Amino acid sequence: MAITLTENAAKHIRRQVEKAGGIGLRLGVKKVGCSGLAYTFDIASEVGPDDERFVSHDAQVLIERKNLPFLDGTSVDFVRKGLNESFRFDNPNAKSECGCGESFNV
Repeated sequence: MAITLTENAAKHIRRQVEKAGGIGLRLGVKKVGCSGLAYTFDIASEVGPDDERFVSHDAQVLIERKNLPFLDGTSVDFVRKGLNESFRFDNPNAKSECGCGESFNV
């Protein structure tokens, strides 16, 4: 099981975690969107009993075990395009994505 971050993603996560006083980024999925699942992320303040911990470029990502089948092997990037900035996910488990890139199906 693995989750990897690009250097840009790790830098952004470290900055946001430090600003919020957390310990890492909590990454997950929820059922929504036009394709079925959407990515969720928040600043984690602690490691939960069902969390798996991944470290890439000195940034920590926490994922609940129930979400691992949907996220295993995912690479996360952080991109800026004009005035917009966002995380981009390269998820080998996604069979299709919606046009806006906000949701996916496995």
